[in-house]
Amino acid sequence: MSEFAPEAIDTSTPENAVSTFDSTESTDEHPSLGVPVRRRRTEKVDEVIAAAKDLALTGILEITNSESVGPVHHVRSEEERLSTHLFECALPGYRGWFWFATLARAPRSKHVTVCEVGLLPGDDALLAPEWVPWSDRVRPEDTESDDDYDTTDIVDAEDVDEDAPVNQLETKSSEQEARESEAE
Repeated sequence: MSEFAPEAIDTSTPENAVSTFDSTESTDEHPSLGVPVRRRRTEKVDEVIAAAKDLALTGILEITNSESVGPVHHVRSEEERLSTHLFECALPGYRGWFWFATLARAPRSKHVTVCEVGLLPGDDALLAPEWVPWSDRVRPEDTESDDDYDTTDIVDAEDVDEDAPVNQLETKSSEQEARESEAE
């Protein structure tokens, strides 16, 4: 064999080898496109960043008002010394959405900074709720009769003085007509 010849590579699979792709796994939790994906190790939540809830909330309040931020709070680790604080969104029409603030810190530092803030949909936020027939959705206030409404603001046409000026332009034209008739 020459010294520049490539070495022979053993492509056979040993009997004790473990496959990275197991076809018996449930595809409901983690959908697969047929390509085995190596999962990254989930980092532990950094204690310094997790304690910076007030900083995360301050960052979120720079883009929204306090009424739109709900009480639910979660911390999710992204990488080492990088975590995301999630707060429930209380805006109408945003069921299942979360305000997020991603925080980070440098190695051996206790100073935490805000990297990014925004609004993210939750797992079921983009799915329409189950359809409910109209007869089941109707509420008692939807079936109120017309007699329950106050009609005092409606002016009766018979009570209106027809000679009274309707607007300011009509008043001015009446005054101008009076001056013209005096001048003649």
